[in-house]
Amino acid sequence: MTTTNRPATDDGHVCGIDTSMEVIGGKWKVLILWALHVHPQSRFGELRRLVPGITEKVLASHLREMEADGIVDRVSYDEVPPRVEYDLTKDGMRLNEALEPLAAWGRERRERASGS
Repeated sequence: MTTTNRPATDDGHVCGIDTSMEVIGGKWKVLILWALHVHPQSRFGELRRLVPGITEKVLASHLREMEADGIVDRVSYDEVPPRVEYDLTKDGMRLNEALEPLAAWGRERRERASGS
């Protein structure tokens, strides 16, 4: 949804943050990125276990979106039974690197809140 009260570029973006949020927005995408970082070349079922609480429908939808955005690769093997693996692209790896300071901030905040 575009807000009409703020100035924007021709593509509707104000800064790099909103462009990034288009790719990682939502509750689950950053957790999928993390899971693929920790467990490269994961199958769908593995990802479902690595991201507790996500539904199959949402995972499938997000993986398709992330593939279309060029941050996830989907490799289908011609085997019986069929096997599909997901992995981060170079852009996906760069995105995870960019998110690391945010993850560090979150860890520090959680530690302060718990009194550790």
